[in-house]
Amino acid sequence: MEDKDMMNIDKSMFEFAQKDEKLHDTKLDAKRVGYFKDAFMRFRKNKGSVVGGIIIILLLLFAIFVPIFGGNSYANNIKDNTYLYYKKLMPKSSLFAGLGFWDGCKTEEMNVNSYNYYNAIGVETGCNPIVAVKDFDQVERMYTVKSDSYYKNGMVYMTLTKEEYQNIQKWQDENEIQVIYPAVDLAKYTVESFKTDANRWYVVDQRGFPVVDASGNYEENYLKTGTDDYTSKMRIASDPYNSGDTENAYRYARLTGSSTSGGYYVRIFTYNYFIYKYGFEPAFLFGTNDLGQDLFTRLAEGARFSFLLALFISMINLTIGAIYGAIEGYYGGAVDLTMERISDILANVPFIVVVTLFNLHLSKQVGALGSLLFAFVTTGWIGTAGTVRMQFYRFKNQEYVLAARTLGASNARIMFKHIFPNALGTIVTSSILVIPSVIFSESMLSYLGIINLETSGFTSVGTLLSQGQGFLSTYPHILLFPAIFVSLLMISFNLFGNGLRDAFNPSLRGSED
Repeated sequence: MEDKDMMNIDKSMFEFAQKDEKLHDTKLDAKRVGYFKDAFMRFRKNKGSVVGGIIIILLLLFAIFVPIFGGNSYANNIKDNTYLYYKKLMPKSSLFAGLGFWDGCKTEEMNVNSYNYYNAIGVETGCNPIVAVKDFDQVERMYTVKSDSYYKNGMVYMTLTKEEYQNIQKWQDENEIQVIYPAVDLAKYTVESFKTDANRWYVVDQRGFPVVDASGNYEENYLKTGTDDYTSKMRIASDPYNSGDTENAYRYARLTGSSTSGGYYVRIFTYNYFIYKYGFEPAFLFGTNDLGQDLFTRLAEGARFSFLLALFISMINLTIGAIYGAIEGYYGGAVDLTMERISDILANVPFIVVVTLFNLHLSKQVGALGSLLFAFVTTGWIGTAGTVRMQFYRFKNQEYVLAARTLGASNARIMFKHIFPNALGTIVTSSILVIPSVIFSESMLSYLGIINLETSGFTSVGTLLSQGQGFLSTYPHILLFPAIFVSLLMISFNLFGNGLRDAFNPSLRGSED
């Protein structure tokens, strides 16, 4: 279009965009996004960090609520001496037991004598520890079997009071579950160890092998007749008493002491005794340790203690490190140089040396837990102090700080009112990551035997790892579940910390990516 054509354009073709007399800016329609909301929006975009956060929450809930609501009379009564009857039981879940998985069983090799021994438990009780025979080596005479760890304990000898003896008999009759089994004629055993083994209820030859009849049945060695005050209706199927032969009826107890103050020495089937005493069949999700303690509950208790210990140490180190680093970074110069050299000296002392020295010389006064706290606090704040120092160097010469100083703000106000809040994201992130570091360090120290929190009456994840290291090849589940917990915790906190660091990064505020 030429210039002369532009001069001939009709003015009626134009219309004012704003007809009002006053022109002004229109109000923004977008909603304001706060600092923490913006951080949360960016954090949830990181899927790995979200998953890590969810896992951490689940582990926390496990540590908090399982000891409170999941503990039962068995798990809570840690001084119960019957624990040893149920030691090193394999993990068992009623959900998977029918599928042949997670069913309390393990595959192992045993010789012929051991096979006969455990098979005899099944013959007497109907609960056979030998679930299946997978192979038999004719040369070595060795069986490869799948065994049920919950039945392998079989019988134990116990001395009961008259009241306990009668209570079990009453419970047997009401529930039709045999707990007390016939006493054994010990005079027929020439080997002394057989006389103290409650699972030896059958006649044996000189080699210790069971004597069997023509049909291959074990020959019973029960003690017959006697005044054991046995009034229970529950008797084993082979008891002559069931057919009316009271003269040859089996004897179910030996009297000890006087008739008034004595006890009853009996053979107890441990599996059914557990049901009698605790009201449910033994089935431990994570199995039991070498003390017979429920690993599921013990791990939750240890995790709770480890979390509390790590959180307490993190708070102390955050407080000390924030103050120390703020002074370094704000004042700089000779103050920073002097304080930084002190930090360097402490940081270069190996942590394991600090823990060992405190444990050797301080634990007698304050206990193992107190010495561990001192060791963590002695050097644990240095990393936080360094982070705070760097952030103060970054922000102390910003315009808003200079403006505040010009207006007469005190050094303390400038440090903790203006600079510290801007560095809060980085500081909080580093402090949160101290938690898994403390738990991992405590676990490592306990596993190596440098510290022993059991002497202070506490259980931690590291203590459980230390208890399980001797059973790695035979009962790996004792070590496996605490190790899985620590691994999940470390991986989750690393993922969570990465997302948290990016979310609180001021340079990413308002970004769309």
